[in-house]
Amino acid sequence: MDLTDLKTIAVIVEEGSVSGAAEKMGYVQSNVTARIRKLESELGVPLFDRHPKGVTPTERGLVLYRYAKEILDMAEEAVAAVKEPPYPCGPLVIGVVETMATSPSFIQSLSHFQRTYPEVALSLVSGTSPQHYEGMLSRRLDGAFITGDYDMSLLVSELEIREEVSLLASSEESEDEGAFKAFELTGASWIVFPKGCPFRKSNEEWLSSEGIAAANMIEISTLETMLSCVRAKLGCALLPASAIPWSDAGLTAYPVPEEYRSATTRLLRRNESFRSKAFAAFAECVREAGGLNSTGIQAS
Repeated sequence: MDLTDLKTIAVIVEEGSVSGAAEKMGYVQSNVTARIRKLESELGVPLFDRHPKGVTPTERGLVLYRYAKEILDMAEEAVAAVKEPPYPCGPLVIGVVETMATSPSFIQSLSHFQRTYPEVALSLVSGTSPQHYEGMLSRRLDGAFITGDYDMSLLVSELEIREEVSLLASSEESEDEGAFKAFELTGASWIVFPKGCPFRKSNEEWLSSEGIAAANMIEISTLETMLSCVRAKLGCALLPASAIPWSDAGLTAYPVPEEYRSATTRLLRRNESFRSKAFAAFAECVREAGGLNSTGIQAS
């Protein structure tokens, strides 16, 4: 059994058919079929169940698939480590949450990074923290900014950014009869990010603790639209300090209960021996930008 055999197994499982795998790998279908039959003969177990729509991995086939993915990933990592030039370069894919992407200090770090390391092809992928967590585990992302707590057994935290969370309301609305001096939760509408956002989760937990189970939630995908909705008095929002435009006269921030007042966003990567120079340089630029609170960057 060699790497080509393992790759064949992986591609067949992911494509769901031998013909699809053959096309993707540029092989003749009969050769792929013969390779699988040879493997099944060597191992003494069936790896796939055949049916009119394609193939489905057996229980043993799934076991081999999981090992195949790990071995193929390690082989790819080994090649990357050996071939990496002595300076930061090449592709770097980083997941970012909406609140982080608009932070002035983060934008500053991106500008510095691009000027300093022009040979790195940086790609930023927007999404929620759960999406980025899965993206790292599946190796679609080289790293990601994630807010909230996750299983860290397979990940390494490069740095942490701790922020204060506030309730954001329209300044016009807050002036009406002192409505927000002791903020009334009952009957309020809330502008929230999609499910998976930790600030939405805190918002829901806060309301639940006050006995408010059916608050009106208006789901918005972008921070700018969210802020516009708050200015227009469509509702209030729970946001970290980096996402709040403090110079905006149309918005007013209010403190929230202590248990919902802080949030930690981490720059994470997979827990592997190889740490690319491009990623190390990116982490350093973010750490140095605008007073970010770092937990320390491990040596490569």
